[in-house]
Amino acid sequence: MRCHVFERLLRDVQQVNPYFRQKQDKAGRHGFSPHQKVTVALRMMAYGSPTNSMDEIHSMSESTCLHTLVQLCDTIVQVYKNKYLHEPSQEDLNQLLHKAENCGFPSIYGH
Repeated sequence: MRCHVFERLLRDVQQVNPYFRQKQDKAGRHGFSPHQKVTVALRMMAYGSPTNSMDEIHSMSESTCLHTLVQLCDTIVQVYKNKYLHEPSQEDLNQLLHKAENCGFPSIYGH
């Protein structure tokens, strides 16, 4: 994932969900950073990484990994559903067709 895309995603989820903001416990120790939480969840989605491997790499428990994944998925849907989760308009289809033709796929929608 390109850095600017990651940073935009991180910023967007932090604005909506306080789970992705840096917190301290009662002893004043910082918990997992927003970057760590988003990275773990994205790795689990992208590579199908099991939670126990995230524990080994990021020192994050299995339950925290799963909770982080659920939080990120729910937040992504909440933030982006109006823009990305809808029936494509004719303009959307035209843009996709144009991109496909430029990549050598002239009839991806049966045209």
